[in-house]
Amino acid sequence: MNLPQFVGTTTGPALAGPVLLVSDLSKSYGGPVVLRGVSFAAFSGVSLAIIGANGSGKSTLLKCLIRLTDPSSGKIEMLGQSVGDMGARALRQFRSRVGVVWQKHNLVPRLSALSNVLHGVQARMSGPRSWWQWAAPAEVRAEAMACLARVGLADKALQRVDSLSGGQQQRVAIARMLMQRPELVLADEPDASLDPQSGEDVMRLLSDLARQDGLTLIIISHRLEHTLAFSDRIIGLSGGVITLDVATSQADPAMLRRFFDKPTQ
Repeated sequence: MNLPQFVGTTTGPALAGPVLLVSDLSKSYGGPVVLRGVSFAAFSGVSLAIIGANGSGKSTLLKCLIRLTDPSSGKIEMLGQSVGDMGARALRQFRSRVGVVWQKHNLVPRLSALSNVLHGVQARMSGPRSWWQWAAPAEVRAEAMACLARVGLADKALQRVDSLSGGQQQRVAIARMLMQRPELVLADEPDASLDPQSGEDVMRLLSDLARQDGLTLIIISHRLEHTLAFSDRIIGLSGGVITLDVATSQADPAMLRRFFDKPTQ
């Protein structure tokens, strides 16, 4: 059966420059500074890993990128838009273009895998027909099935997600993200709650899907072997400052271990 590949359908104009440009970004919650003068760029189709010890500012940086928290200063341009200048409506529309995979799957346990994947269509339609697979229009249901097929779970479509393994649940979450038709993907330690083999499988799946669709993938990771295997470039945060920026082809486990062994600034 040939399934359609809906993912990666870009609605915005083609970008000649970086897909993401972060300039002199700083963040403080009123006490210690979490991020200080962070600047970097990411280009179309590149897989960028952001690494660092706990408390280094990785998750805060990711939240700033989609304005789940507002930076204290600096500028973020993503997908051709200035993130900090958006009003509430524009911000909602912008977020619909960015797929996010979190550590926690954030699925509805009592619903089927297919209904959970269907929820990703809420980026472009609303109402009860986007809540349950049995109420969805035929073309939307077919797209959700195609997304499940891409993560290898078409045969689990009608199973409740609380009956699935942790790795399978993360795959459902990835399929839901694909249902958004994202133009860029952010992944916050998607392998953190999984056993080593399931974690590797999920990371390989994310990497392969992004490459198939030409999407920029930004991964926050703690696992050095996954950082080396599934990224093109590595940025290291220490004390809220970028202290490492290297092509993955020029990195090795010893280099990354030395980075983690450095004193926090």
